[in-house]
Amino acid sequence: MTSCPEDDPVPEAEAPLPPGLQRIVEFFTGLPEEEKRENLILYADAARKCEPRAGESFVLEDIRKDEECADTVGIFLKVDPANQHSAFRVTLGPEVQTLTKAMTSITYYVLSRMKSACKVYLDRQRAAASAN
Repeated sequence: MTSCPEDDPVPEAEAPLPPGLQRIVEFFTGLPEEEKRENLILYADAARKCEPRAGESFVLEDIRKDEECADTVGIFLKVDPANQHSAFRVTLGPEVQTLTKAMTSITYYVLSRMKSACKVYLDRQRAAASAN
């Protein structure tokens, strides 16, 4: 995994989480161990929502088994012809660990939030450019 380059890193304690992710963290923090496991399984089951949909085509398909993984993981990238929009999909083999599946579901949520933030930023940039 690569890290994001930062000019002025924010200490971890000061870096706020997106509200939805914060709710997930708070939810799991208050649960007994048994309920944490049960809820991780629910998140793992939700990972299927991240899979490619019928008829989608991708500019990049990276399906492989890394050393750290029990099974194959596929990352699929779709970019529109004008390079204005992109989408990721993820497939997980049947032997991928439950925690990895759960984290994929949560990470997919974070990726969606990041894409939304980029869209808002680009919309603001376009609005500012057209106002000039």
